[in-house]
Amino acid sequence: MNPAAALHLTADRRRSTGESHQALHLLLSSSGRALSIPVARHAEQARLEAVVFQRVCAMGGLSSHPLGIVRVRPQEDLLTLQLIDEPVVLGHWVEFLYPRVSDVQDAGEDPRDRVGGVPGLRSARVPGGVRLYRPGMKAAILLRGFSPDRWERFATKREGVYGSLLRRPDWTPVEEAAYAAQTARPRDPFWLMSSLLRRIRATAGAGPVNSTDVWTSGRGLRLETTDGPPCSDLVRLLTQGPCGLGWEVTAKTCTCRCDHPHTSTGCSVDFLDPATGQPVWYSNLKWNRTLDDNRVETLARLRSVLT
Repeated sequence: MNPAAALHLTADRRRSTGESHQALHLLLSSSGRALSIPVARHAEQARLEAVVFQRVCAMGGLSSHPLGIVRVRPQEDLLTLQLIDEPVVLGHWVEFLYPRVSDVQDAGEDPRDRVGGVPGLRSARVPGGVRLYRPGMKAAILLRGFSPDRWERFATKREGVYGSLLRRPDWTPVEEAAYAAQTARPRDPFWLMSSLLRRIRATAGAGPVNSTDVWTSGRGLRLETTDGPPCSDLVRLLTQGPCGLGWEVTAKTCTCRCDHPHTSTGCSVDFLDPATGQPVWYSNLKWNRTLDDNRVETLARLRSVLT
């Protein structure tokens, strides 16, 4: 295949996942079709990806990579995430994901309020990384890009505060109840969140600080970036391109310089997923954050606390 044509066929997937052309070139077929992004095969895989995505969004903008994710390798039965090898980022991933159960015994309380982190989440060291999973389920997320020893040190420090659920081989009753309550939610947009995590690099802007946040709102999903990409790029990647989700744009307020001159800042795009009827409301706040002295000092303080 012509090298220029091959580059074109992997372009959208590279922009959405951060994968290299060399790695993707092996996946190209003789049909001449551009590469797409596989969907999670099972609902449990999508649910795991969605809940991990929601939790680590609390991290905010600590690097030039959204959520500290440098590269995504999406497969039907597995999602591999390469994280930046930054102690603050890894420490926050452990902190926000680590399951912990409160001692409150009020029988009338929603079990979801008694579990912090991801109910049922466990981690296991594997060659070259850390595997996140739930006991008895096939769903898994593989974390790479850092020394597993560092993850183990962070997890060990959390055990002194939260206990050792991350290493427990089975579920606690409270975790099982919280999981059942989560999965029973009507119109839970976990498929949308899974699809977005598999395209997380599409939300990255060109600045030195990137932050992506997602949360459920009413019957849909809210997606927010603080210094995201031009709207035209994001819309193309999420709608009808080879890696698109088939979403439709129902409203748009854009102040990107690539579109037209403007005096105000901030953009918003309303998407609709025709397959589910669920909306996704996107906003780019355009804070233009930089790695100034205050941010460098903040990161240094976080390193001292987390490590």
